[in-house]
Amino acid sequence: MIHTYSGETIQFEVTYKKRTSIGLSMDQYGNVEVLAPKGTSDERVLQILEENWDLIQEKAKEMKHRMLGPKERVYEHGETFLFLGRDYPIQIVHDENIQQDHAVFEGDKLHIYVKQLDDEKIKQALKRFYYQQCKTIVEKSIKSYQSNFKTKPRSVRIVDSKKNWGTCDANLQLTFNWKLAMAPLKVIEYVVVHEMCHMVHLNHDRSFWRLVGKIMPGYKEQENWLAVSSWKMTV
Repeated sequence: MIHTYSGETIQFEVTYKKRTSIGLSMDQYGNVEVLAPKGTSDERVLQILEENWDLIQEKAKEMKHRMLGPKERVYEHGETFLFLGRDYPIQIVHDENIQQDHAVFEGDKLHIYVKQLDDEKIKQALKRFYYQQCKTIVEKSIKSYQSNFKTKPRSVRIVDSKKNWGTCDANLQLTFNWKLAMAPLKVIEYVVVHEMCHMVHLNHDRSFWRLVGKIMPGYKEQENWLAVSSWKMTV
């Protein structure tokens, strides 16, 4: 089926099931499905679509970008990078007199100070910024949630990982991916709580998830953010 509203047109399918309310779902390709109780009128289906129109358009756009994959990065004024869940433009400052290339967050911009205008040096300065921010936020989060645990981590490291957001080994050593600094603060806190719960339960059994849910009831929302948005967390 096709519906046009506010100058935009979408295709959607309606599936009628034994349920009490209308729900919307979208697959990885941006296809919209309306899950409706048997007997729901077409007018009611279109009303639900229109009530959620902005969200549908936003999600469809995000899915389209996700399918295209991460864009090739350029390191010049105005290029945006994620920090704590939001996109911020970078401002490159060329200063031969600085002691070390570095980046700082000032006035809604990521200012990157470099001795040489070189893409790789700009990239490395930005990565160091994320490492430092991740370390600070993770350590603060651990302190904040420590009262929920009888044991403490023996060490905390920030690492470069292509497959894990965090780990906890049998020696209570915690590691966290530096790219977490690009995620919203609540998402970072969820990963911290997740790994701290592994200090009690090393596997992902029911007891583990009960503990996670007890400490952070809305953790599935944070999991979903990582599942949907992690492809954008690039430097």
